[in-house]
Amino acid sequence: MVTINWCLTQKNGIELIEPNDNLSQSYFKEAKETLLQIRGTGSKWEVIMAYYACYHALYALLQKAGIKCEIHDCTIEMLPLIKAFTNQDYLFLQNLKRRRIDAQYYLKPERLESPHPVKQFVLRCEEIAQNLDVAAIRGKIHVW
Repeated sequence: MVTINWCLTQKNGIELIEPNDNLSQSYFKEAKETLLQIRGTGSKWEVIMAYYACYHALYALLQKAGIKCEIHDCTIEMLPLIKAFTNQDYLFLQNLKRRRIDAQYYLKPERLESPHPVKQFVLRCEEIAQNLDVAAIRGKIHVW
């Protein structure tokens, strides 16, 4: 199981960098553009795009906080450190990641039931970004 401690010891794991609002906005833009590509065709690509839309929205928050993380599991492990997220948000993204892997690498017939939860997650990330407590998140990483 991936933990924050493990992520801090990995190359390309969690690293504190300068907060970057421009890159954060670019990741939010990418997330929204990906959302627009989900068309309701029922293909496996919808699940893949849904995951990346959510992942990029979360990564936008991390960039805003000055946190670099190139390991997807580590990025997702950062979600509970942002107090505005719930355990349901965490489980939603974990499940979407698993489904994306199943569709992309194991060619399982995954389908996106509805893009609505994906859109909600992306919008939630944008809302959180407006009042993100950067110092609190960075401080939680120093504790580890």
